[in-house]
Amino acid sequence: MAETVFAPWDDPNETPLIRFRNVTKRFGDFTAIDDLTLDIFEREFFALLGPSGCGKTTMMRMLAGFENPTDGSIELAGQDIAGVPPNKRAVNMMFQSYALFPHLSIWDNIAFGLRRESSDKAAIAARVEEMLKLTRLEKFARRKPHQISGGQRQRVALARSLAKAPKLLLLDEPLGALDAKLREATQFELMDIQEKTGTTFVIVTHDQEEAMTVASRIAVMDEGRVMQVATPDRIYEAPESVYVADFIGDVNILAGTVKATGDQTYALGIENGTVTAVSERPFSDGQNAHLAVRPEKVAIHTTAPEGTDNLLQGKVLDIAYLGNLSTYHVELPGGQIIKAQTANTRRLSRRDITWEDHVWVSWTKTAGVLLDG
Repeated sequence: MAETVFAPWDDPNETPLIRFRNVTKRFGDFTAIDDLTLDIFEREFFALLGPSGCGKTTMMRMLAGFENPTDGSIELAGQDIAGVPPNKRAVNMMFQSYALFPHLSIWDNIAFGLRRESSDKAAIAARVEEMLKLTRLEKFARRKPHQISGGQRQRVALARSLAKAPKLLLLDEPLGALDAKLREATQFELMDIQEKTGTTFVIVTHDQEEAMTVASRIAVMDEGRVMQVATPDRIYEAPESVYVADFIGDVNILAGTVKATGDQTYALGIENGTVTAVSERPFSDGQNAHLAVRPEKVAIHTTAPEGTDNLLQGKVLDIAYLGNLSTYHVELPGGQIIKAQTANTRRLSRRDITWEDHVWVSWTKTAGVLLDG
């Protein structure tokens, strides 16, 4: 039986859990969110990604109820939530600092919110045990926050946030305080817990790798506007603007003017010659455009290969050895740098290509994305 793909955003019959409709948020003269319209669906792990000051935290604070929109509306499960206080929303927020109570045990930290809403001790105990099991913290129930590691504290904060079974959990840079290896492990834990509980997660992050790993969809933001909303693979492979292409991962961007050379095929005149690209998006002759090509799609050669779509000559300026990969920075005659990446499948006993070598870089006409100038 074929597995059904989770993509409610492609189903016109699905109703979004969260609806931003023409939302603008101003602080005095400063516009933090600029006429934003966005849908987020139930069970999504949705990432708001962008540089500092792009408006992602303001969006999250509006969802949590700490801010109200200046214009427009935000709906949660069909209800306009403007004016609904934070504690009356089916929304919980997990802060970057975790905000645990240092004097309470892990068990009591998780039970805290439940005790404020119910006096049924048996139900509270059952729910706390369920949360401890979900986050694999049963052994640490009686400890205080200072007696456990940063990664475990992070899981306590998550357990406490999920204990009241919110419709929506907001995570503000939740992994910022963890080291790289622990962060990676925790990303997979978060995904696992999100899937098990079926809670909708909205995560704010400036870490592209984190967003690409955990999210079902990503909204890339800049200066209060959403530049593109798509699945991680679409954001990476089919960016809609130079900003998005440049923001996610490593990329070569070549600027020039286009000329149609056939059906959906274009020549881009650049400083050092001409390159060929395929594009479903139409371009008119003479239009300024950019070609975005990922380094892993660029091959590097010591002699000019036959029959390649795009071939440019240059010299090796720099080599970044990253263990599994090597990235070669190749300078073209006009000064533009092209990055080419190769997988290090064998041990590097000697390099075929080294600094100052004259080399060729090549890629296919379908490897890049042609974008408006």
